[in-house]
Amino acid sequence: MSIRPIPTQHEKVLGEDDFIVSKTDLKGIITYGNRIFIEISGYTEPELLGAPHSILRHPDMPRAVFKLLWDSIQARKEINAYVKNLAKDGSFYWVFANVTPSLDAAGNPIGYYSVRRKPRPEAIQAVGSLYQAMLAAERKAGDGQAGMKASTAILHQALEQKGVSYEEFVFGL
Repeated sequence: MSIRPIPTQHEKVLGEDDFIVSKTDLKGIITYGNRIFIEISGYTEPELLGAPHSILRHPDMPRAVFKLLWDSIQARKEINAYVKNLAKDGSFYWVFANVTPSLDAAGNPIGYYSVRRKPRPEAIQAVGSLYQAMLAAERKAGDGQAGMKASTAILHQALEQKGVSYEEFVFGL
């Protein structure tokens, strides 16, 4: 699993009634994946279970989006985001993801639960151009905190221009 797939231009598209479901531990290691997750990712169940969820990270995704996601769920808040994933064969697929912390009876996080569905094409177009700008800022500023800060600034600037919160933005697409 250490060899990353080479991205292609081939897109896989979820069906209207398809829902990808996965669970991870607190470090993002996959502990469960439903049949649709296995099918669209192209990985077998044994390849997915015990692997970091980041094996699906497409290089077109800005790191700042994942930082926002992790910051939210580690603060025990759910988050919704548009994500471009990388399948084992190099193809990609877009999802509208809801990620929620799983809590024990005492309210302590024990893992994360994600349900993803097919996004609307108009939403992919809108978020895709924003992600390209964020990614360009990351690359220009370099790896590390400078890139993350530059990418996050692009996101905040876009939200301010629209006069919306991140949540209002993703639900408005």
